[in-house]
Amino acid sequence: MPGMRHPPQLGCQTPLVGQDSGTRGVRRSAPGSRATPLELFYDLVFVFAFLHVTTATAGNPTARGLVQCLVLLALLWWCWSGFALLGNLIRTDQGIVPAVGFVTIAAAFVLALSLPKAFVDRPGGLFGPLVFATCYFLVRVSEIVIFLWIGRRNRDVRQRWRVLALPAVVATALIVVAGLLPQRLFDGTAESVARLLCWLAALGVEYGAGLTLRGTGWTVLSAGHWAERHGQIVLIALGEAIIALGFSPSETVGLPLTWPVLIAAVLGIAVAAAMWWAYFDTLALGMEQTLHRTRDPDARAILARNAYSYLHLPVIAGVILFALGLKGLIHEGADPTTPSWGVPLPNFDLLALYGGVALYLLALIVLGRRMLGAPRWPTIGGILLLIALVPVAGTLPELIALAMLALAAAVAVAAQTVVDSRRRAGVRQMALEEQFAAEEEQTRWRGHHL
Repeated sequence: MPGMRHPPQLGCQTPLVGQDSGTRGVRRSAPGSRATPLELFYDLVFVFAFLHVTTATAGNPTARGLVQCLVLLALLWWCWSGFALLGNLIRTDQGIVPAVGFVTIAAAFVLALSLPKAFVDRPGGLFGPLVFATCYFLVRVSEIVIFLWIGRRNRDVRQRWRVLALPAVVATALIVVAGLLPQRLFDGTAESVARLLCWLAALGVEYGAGLTLRGTGWTVLSAGHWAERHGQIVLIALGEAIIALGFSPSETVGLPLTWPVLIAAVLGIAVAAAMWWAYFDTLALGMEQTLHRTRDPDARAILARNAYSYLHLPVIAGVILFALGLKGLIHEGADPTTPSWGVPLPNFDLLALYGGVALYLLALIVLGRRMLGAPRWPTIGGILLLIALVPVAGTLPELIALAMLALAAAVAVAAQTVVDSRRRAGVRQMALEEQFAAEEEQTRWRGHHL
């Protein structure tokens, strides 16, 4: 494949991971590396975390509940991004790393378990905000310890990574303050506002520190791994939307299987399929190829940070909001007392449903412009259509509103595919050639060595 037969050996340019690191219990990664089973195991925790975020927010369908949902999601995303970066630099299934990974996974799971108590403590148990803050700190520290270990031979890199460890400590302190002080200093609305400001400050510290890349020794060692990991987490978020559609309240088990249930299931899958197509059919492949073509280590790191670590957060948030809007929809359709096409959706669910898809498509527009240099006019038109349909959908039964959403999403994605037909053919052909070349090389190696 032109331009990709001899990928740059960026791993040899960065001082972060030494050539002899395998003898010290940590093996460095390579430009052609892919995701490991341990990374996929870590992602299973985020299946539960995303489910817990939507479940907790569904129990508090208010503007404040929505903001809290997005704040928690942003902190979860930062934890996941740190592990994705770690997996790009070293082989996470080799040496001592799995042991550290299991500690991180356990802390991340307890972190997800404590999500509903992160803002408001429940009496009769452990102090929820402090449990959340402790687990967040453990996750971030375990990631930073590995970074310091693999950069230990370079004094400058080691010192800079120690400076970057400071934001995790400050952010954790702010989360602890958010749980302890506001309830002692304020009452009512002022308490909620003060707590939320502390959380937003913690986010600002973490994401602001992420803007400091130059001189840290970090680069994207494997563009394929980096793109693959972010594609996998998008798939997990889409899986959460499907779970939200099918995993309704427990009393649904005792209700009959009706036509509205089947229609709601098909329409929900149709929207999820349109969202999958919008990202994975061409855009994800094109972004990975752009990352491969960016040979300068600093430029590649900045591109990876902006397009993946930052711009993929609204992609995930859009899917989670869509999943939030789907909560309980099948349950209502299965209830015999519900009219055939359902009742009008509550404003919160309607805005989450349509707003989630719109946010998802908006993030893809920005990604397409940033990575492929191409405006996505049909997708822009699809977002405007969704905005225009919200007032109409609010007056219609929920199945009709979901059908309108599915139709609008499908039309926008289909129109974008047609407009991008020439670019799509080139991107997909290049990806196919790369796949064939990799398969041939693997077949040769296995025939010789196995």
